[in-house]
Amino acid sequence: MGNRFNVRIEGTRIKHTMGPVSLKLYDKFCLILLNETTVNDLTFFKHYREVEHRDGSRETKWTSMQKTIYSLPALRKLLAAANRRYLELLSTIEDPRNGRNKLDKLSQPRHYEGRSYPGFNFFDGDDEALFRSIARGEFNIAGLQNKTLRRLLSDKTSGQISRLLKRLRLHGLIRKVAHGYKYYLTQFGKQVIATGLKLRELVIIPQLAFGQAA
Repeated sequence: MGNRFNVRIEGTRIKHTMGPVSLKLYDKFCLILLNETTVNDLTFFKHYREVEHRDGSRETKWTSMQKTIYSLPALRKLLAAANRRYLELLSTIEDPRNGRNKLDKLSQPRHYEGRSYPGFNFFDGDDEALFRSIARGEFNIAGLQNKTLRRLLSDKTSGQISRLLKRLRLHGLIRKVAHGYKYYLTQFGKQVIATGLKLRELVIIPQLAFGQAA
């Protein structure tokens, strides 16, 4: 058994081998992705077929595959099943690029009408307090406003709250209700805030505390 990764002029290739069988995934000039399973010795596989013994008797049983045209249907079924299972496996692997793009979107400053609005940082005390406030359950029902958010962030003025709401909107964390002054968390906002706060409380802080104690 073994695995190999090669870069060629035509593209890249991943090859997995097990005895005489190879399962490959490769691209053609970064345009077409191909998946195939090949075998050099068909006797590696077994299938249920009729066997004729030397004495002339016949029986149907699981036995090694023969290199004949009659084995093609069974061979095709086996190799196609290997391809399908491999693609199913690949589909379960999470691609972190989408999450990385979301984090970049959240942390990078945004510019609007000549003004710069900084990104967000879960390790910043003010940003954490803001996230905890807008994630409260009542805002999911009735929406949040400048005055309701100001009650939770009592150290902020009305003008500062307005700038925070603008900052949240530009980063895609909240959306404004048409013809009104209410805001709701977007799907992106719910995902980012829930994930960030959970990561901070359940992973980062306990690990830091453990490291300090050690």
